[in-house]
Amino acid sequence: MNIYDISRLLDSTLAPWPGDRPFRFELTARQSEGSSVNVGAISSSVHSGTHVDAPFHYRSDGPRSDALELSTYLGPALVVDARGREQIPWEVLAEQDLARTPRVLFRTDGWLDSARFPEQIPVLAPGVAGRLGESGVLLVGVDLPSVDQIDSKHLPNHHALDAAGIRILEGLDLAHVPPGPYELIALPLKLVGADGAPVRAVLRSP
Repeated sequence: MNIYDISRLLDSTLAPWPGDRPFRFELTARQSEGSSVNVGAISSSVHSGTHVDAPFHYRSDGPRSDALELSTYLGPALVVDARGREQIPWEVLAEQDLARTPRVLFRTDGWLDSARFPEQIPVLAPGVAGRLGESGVLLVGVDLPSVDQIDSKHLPNHHALDAAGIRILEGLDLAHVPPGPYELIALPLKLVGADGAPVRAVLRSP
């Protein structure tokens, strides 16, 4: 069995969403300074690195991170090659049996350098979110900071995916993962009241 770690490194070099709180880790106690143990603390947006969006992020009456159904983030998944496109069309899913892999992860290679926040990213073409929902898809993941354009104020894909009953996984690292079927494990932290949550996402292939 092959295991692919598809999580981005969390450190001070990770580019945050413009205006959001960057990730920081520091030791608040050190053995080298006389403490019996080393103790660390973090400060971060919940949308740093690889994370899920809870619907509360874009809809004030939506479920928060601690209320997310865990089974959505665990099970058969399909990595789809969507590189070299400004929009991700339905055609990249041609002839795929999405009922067998109801979690779809789009590899775009649109954010290869985590230290540099992209100015523009590929996003789902209009209508794709609805067709994914009609095909029984439970989750969409992207190797990008968002499923919508960086400068979007209305977040059409967030809302279209939500209307289709599809959860969102963002900030994946799929650069080393061949397209095909896998098992996804990407459980969100149980952050009470939060609008998102970091995950340690992995893929397993038989």
